[in-house]
Amino acid sequence: MEWTGARYADTPTVEDEIWIDARPERVWEIVAAVEEMPSMSEELRAVEWCDGATGPAVGARFVGYSKHDALGEWSTTSYVVECTAPETLAWAVTDPDDPSARWRFTLRPEGAGTRLSQWVQLGPGRSGLSFAIDAMPDKEQKIVFVRLREFEAGIRRTLAAVKERAEAAR
Repeated sequence: MEWTGARYADTPTVEDEIWIDARPERVWEIVAAVEEMPSMSEELRAVEWCDGATGPAVGARFVGYSKHDALGEWSTTSYVVECTAPETLAWAVTDPDDPSARWRFTLRPEGAGTRLSQWVQLGPGRSGLSFAIDAMPDKEQKIVFVRLREFEAGIRRTLAAVKERAEAAR
């Protein structure tokens, strides 16, 4: 990731993709099992569906429990805002109208497999990162850059883990 000098209000994004030697339906099974994502993440520790939901559907909510050495432990409620199997799964964190972040998986058939991308956008709503920026406003661009780099590394780990699981199940 290159330095862009982005500020939080710019709603900066990170995206990466990977080709997986498995059909989109198989990759979707893994991506849609949001409660299994903690096993593919260093930061996300647990996920619990709310209101009796057992999987993604537009309007469904889940609570994610996270831990970060510099930011501590926290939980957030996410709202599924897109769910089109086996193509797109997206959620908004904290508030669907003013999210602290938006996450999206996109699956596209490619050859005999699937092109899987994962995307994240910071803001525009306040998040835990906002408190660090409030405390050190002169370092906002660096704080945003470092967090985006962390998201980039996490996305790469997640994509690699999805690929490994999907291809192992063939």
